[in-house]
Amino acid sequence: MATTEVVQSRRIVTEIPGPKSRAIQERRSAAVAQGVGSTLPVYVEHAGGGIVEDVDGNALIDFGSGIAVTNVGNADPRVVERAAEQMGRFTHTCFMVNPYESYVEVCEALNRITPGDHEKRSILLNSGAEAVENAVKIARNATGRQAVVVFDHAYHGRTNLTMALTAKNMPYKQGFGPFAGEVHRMPMAYAYRWPTGPENCGPEAAAAAIEQITKQIGAENVAAMVIEPIQGEGGFIEPAPGFLPALVEFCRAKGIVFVADEVQTGFARTGDMFACEHEGVVPDLITTAKGIAGGLPLAAVTGRAELMDAVHGGGLGGTYGGNPAACAAALASLEAIESDDLVGRAREIGALMLDRLRTLADKYEVIGDVRGRGAMVAIELVKDGKEPAIEALAQVVAHCHSRGLILLSAGTYGNVIRMLPPLAISDELLREGLDILEEGLAGL
Repeated sequence: MATTEVVQSRRIVTEIPGPKSRAIQERRSAAVAQGVGSTLPVYVEHAGGGIVEDVDGNALIDFGSGIAVTNVGNADPRVVERAAEQMGRFTHTCFMVNPYESYVEVCEALNRITPGDHEKRSILLNSGAEAVENAVKIARNATGRQAVVVFDHAYHGRTNLTMALTAKNMPYKQGFGPFAGEVHRMPMAYAYRWPTGPENCGPEAAAAAIEQITKQIGAENVAAMVIEPIQGEGGFIEPAPGFLPALVEFCRAKGIVFVADEVQTGFARTGDMFACEHEGVVPDLITTAKGIAGGLPLAAVTGRAELMDAVHGGGLGGTYGGNPAACAAALASLEAIESDDLVGRAREIGALMLDRLRTLADKYEVIGDVRGRGAMVAIELVKDGKEPAIEALAQVVAHCHSRGLILLSAGTYGNVIRMLPPLAISDELLREGLDILEEGLAGL
């Protein structure tokens, strides 16, 4: 099946949003629940590479990737062809009723590429939140324990359990309680804001978390520790060196299942296939979604065979989990990541972006911190020391949107600009997008 060729250049022909987008937005207000937000209400017609084209004919530079989903680029021809071919054969049988080979193939691929050379099993699901929830189910079942440890600034989803695991109240938790119990939050190794300085952050944060777990919960009561190897919604917080390895060592010694939530960081996004590989961390369970299937909804839990197989027959699954079209898309996407060396491309993107962002940090005092790895980078905006510069962020993001650059905000304090360009983006578009970002910073 042919895909629409998207010219890889920015083009602005109307105000942003344009008249056609505004007209659709009016219809949306009468049809879609107000609780569903949109970062930039330009309605999309086509997308590919590093460009998103709207219904008004504007072409915007994509620094969002649908929140780290279109790692291989939007409408990658290999993904489209394989998913369309599958759709022509059958769209659904439910793997739990009549299984199909592509589900098995995706699980085989995940077992092969996720960290560790131990024997693994996988299950396929629909969303990142569903994957995290199932990882907790598996850990509780396998250990016979109940408590779950999570961290400050964490985001794990919008279901009841994953809202409990998530740190930030607004907009994710406000008014939706009561939440699932036996969830305990520990300090995060947030180097930029660590009281004794970034050089002390990793070991001190790990020691504080371990002491809290030992004294307040009891390690023997903890089923799982769940952590993002780089926190996403929390503000792209990269744990200080040594923090994750120390936690893994503690979990191994105490029989706690270590769960790496790689929903946003996985599939070449950070310059490794999975972010936890950066410090050689091998999780017991790893949750994935977002970048797995080139834009189709799919998620997974992959982990040690003895943990995954501990659950009784029928205890895991779901009607749509591992939909055949999504499985076909995932196989094509995973092949593209490996054949196009998108791990290497993410490192190139990171080198280009971080170098430029650090130059901007030297020039503009409002940038308090530059952080991230690969094509997952961010700047934290501050004033008067380290006070969050929320108004400045809003001004910069609004400028970038008006000039045709899709940016996302994040952070517990609402002052982080996060950048997640597709790994298919060109260097020219990256540089142009960063030029627009600098215009916004210069206008403060």
